Amino acid sequence: MTIKANNPEISSWINVNQESDFPIQNLPFGVFSIKNSSARIGVAIGNEILDLKELFELGYLADLGFQLSDFDNCYLNDMMIHGKLATRKLRNRISDLLNSESAELKNNIKDVNRVIVSQKDAIMQLPVKIGDYTDFYSSEQHAYNVGCMFRDPNNALLPNWKHIPVGYHGRSSSIIISDTPVHRPKGQQKPDDNSPPVFGPCKLFDFELEMGFITYQGKELGENITTNEADHYIFGMCLFNDLSARDIQKWEYVPLGPFLAKNFASSMSAWIVTLDALEPFRIPGPVQEPKVLPYLNYEGNKHLDIKLEVSLMPENGQAKIISNSNYKYMYWNMNQQLAHHSVNGCNINCGDLLASGTISGPDEGSYGSMLEISWKGTKPVDMPDGSQRKFINDNDTIIMKGYSEKNGLRIGFGKVATKILPSK
Repeated sequence: MTIKANNPEISSWINVNQESDFPIQNLPFGVFSIKNSSARIGVAIGNEILDLKELFELGYLADLGFQLSDFDNCYLNDMMIHGKLATRKLRNRISDLLNSESAELKNNIKDVNRVIVSQKDAIMQLPVKIGDYTDFYSSEQHAYNVGCMFRDPNNALLPNWKHIPVGYHGRSSSIIISDTPVHRPKGQQKPDDNSPPVFGPCKLFDFELEMGFITYQGKELGENITTNEADHYIFGMCLFNDLSARDIQKWEYVPLGPFLAKNFASSMSAWIVTLDALEPFRIPGPVQEPKVLPYLNYEGNKHLDIKLEVSLMPENGQAKIISNSNYKYMYWNMNQQLAHHSVNGCNINCGDLLASGTISGPDEGSYGSMLEISWKGTKPVDMPDGSQRKFINDNDTIIMKGYSEKNGLRIGFGKVATKILPSK
């Protein structure tokens, strides 16, 4: 089925600023509510939201195979369960309705007033009921930087790193929507190798710049998804902040990996940008040496050019951009991650979230965590108010933004913002 919603020549009868993340070629899906209303499914267009519940009730989404409960819903899962071809058909239909050359909806002012909601009046909700969450470790520069800091720079990458997309299962219940504040976590730390551990609030609080992808319903337990099939099982992507307590992590991660250092909270952006919308921004990936095993081979361009930005904003202060990175720096792509995740027969379900791992580029200005930016606290970041940051202070807010841009077309993700409150 043609992805006609991606046509770069079309425009919307809804006013969309040229710098907007949400032109008619994007049409990301999310969940929102307004005053005195229940949560429902919407699509972002410029500074507005198209209310799919109201649109369905008015008959504009008939004969697509959906029902009212798919849109009168506090999660996207019931809509996604219809699969990729169904959601592609839905997105194409929405594009037709919003097309400046179509009079079907725009000339019916009464209906327009019912289905269009200003984003400033909306309260965004966690868009997906996340059953399972997996976090990967797929940026070579990030893995190299961490290896240099904590191991031997000459052997920074562990022996398995270039053979498998390393990952671990995280905690889905503590994933939160953008603009939800997080309290500084407590746990055991061992600041001195020669002394016993201590307990208290994390002192080395960090962010990790990541992208996440949301799956459709996968195959049954015992079956696997190949790299060639993976696109069919990926609904869309979001910005993702994998918050980390570095001092807790250092003490607990051997031998089974991070636990309390990660499971207290992770933040995601509100709008899920479909993989279909990102098709124009596919690029070749890096040469993978040594050669990967056959099940990790893939065909075509499976990496994506997504520009990423991280800002740190003190309370009542001025934000400072501390990283400009790009999703294209990933060593392992989503197709490989999904193929590896399922190669042992692990089942993938509708609404699973798989995160990229920290995204770091080749230079200091493109590192994806404070651990790297400050190089384990040895290179403090100067802030506009004269203060410095080695890690994140109480009442700081981390803001991540991302967008793809090509030939004047910009497809964006909005933002994920997380304020860090003092420990309880």
